[in-house]
Amino acid sequence: MPDYENRSTAAKTENISSVRHAYTLRDLIIYFLKLGTWGFGGPVALVGYMHRDLVEKKQWITDEEYKEGLALAQLAPGPLAAQLGIYIGFVHYGLLGATLCGLAFVIPSFIMVVALGMLYKAFSGMAWLQAVFYGIGASVIGIIAMSAYKLTIKSISKPELTLIKSKWMLWTLYLVGVIVTVAIEREEVLLFLAAGLLYMIIKAPPKWIKKPALLPVVFAGTGFWQFETGKLWEIALFFTKAGAFVFGSGLAIVPFLHGGVVKEFGWLTENQFLDAVAVAMVTPGPVVITVGFIGYLVAGFPGASVAALAVFIPCYLFTVLLAPSFKKIAKNTSIKAFVDGITASVIGALVGAVIVIALRTIIDIPTALIAIASVLALIYVKKLPEPAIIAIAAVIGAMIKLV
Repeated sequence: MPDYENRSTAAKTENISSVRHAYTLRDLIIYFLKLGTWGFGGPVALVGYMHRDLVEKKQWITDEEYKEGLALAQLAPGPLAAQLGIYIGFVHYGLLGATLCGLAFVIPSFIMVVALGMLYKAFSGMAWLQAVFYGIGASVIGIIAMSAYKLTIKSISKPELTLIKSKWMLWTLYLVGVIVTVAIEREEVLLFLAAGLLYMIIKAPPKWIKKPALLPVVFAGTGFWQFETGKLWEIALFFTKAGAFVFGSGLAIVPFLHGGVVKEFGWLTENQFLDAVAVAMVTPGPVVITVGFIGYLVAGFPGASVAALAVFIPCYLFTVLLAPSFKKIAKNTSIKAFVDGITASVIGALVGAVIVIALRTIIDIPTALIAIASVLALIYVKKLPEPAIIAIAAVIGAMIKLV
């Protein structure tokens, strides 16, 4: 914090205080409330909106500050867009700004997924809702598959022979992530850590490896208040790990969640999990807010609250703790290599999870066609948002099953 305060003092002497007084904390909170309410399109779109609105239009923060926040969000684990929002709140208003902006960004979509969770628990046995999710499930598979491809080319490289040769190690870690996830049908955190350490040691070994030394040591029928205390502790621990070990896009958390809530704990069925991912797709705000829906299905509103709080606490702590000294940390090549290795393995696990879920969701020709059509829509109909694709798939699913 002292370094940050010194920079703030220096900045004021350089006559850029007008930028710092261009808005109040209240203005920033209102902005993030609106973004959390109407910000569809996933993490890439959300961080784009922040640059367009806060840097280009309002000029509340500088382009340099935005880039620093984006770099930190990519370096640390947790949902990308939420971390950037927390950082922007921190830039001029410290811990209070980071906390309030993070809450303002997450709360609108949290309320929406809790409401959808209530409806889901109350009416999930009805034929029309099952028919709707028949189409939605297949569409979500197509959307996740497309997102996994975009993450692959963004974080590793395009699948071109020359690029694969130049980044063969990242591609190897990626493929190992795919194969292991498909084989064991869950995400293995230790694999990610091993991938990060291996890539760091080979590409940018830190000084303590070059010179060996000691390592640094309510509502009827909706289950609104139905929960078990022991289960809340399990939810808190699991979703804290999810928030602490998942890097990059909000969709990168999908395989980790699948391995835990479906395979390890058996909290949700395969179809319920896919419905939870669909809920995240059709609501604004960070995709990772699907944990609120999952928590609600497992342990009512307390479960939703604990899950959402647990998954966002790690990224909040990483952001506010690293932000003051980030310029120095960001230049550390060993840290960059560590994160690159983890990211390659995580994205591979995401692709593996898509395969595992698809094998259970694409059950007939109509679902296969819906999934393919969703991918083609994303490629060729640029202005068609993901929630619209899912809504169309829901109507098609209902027509197939009910007509």
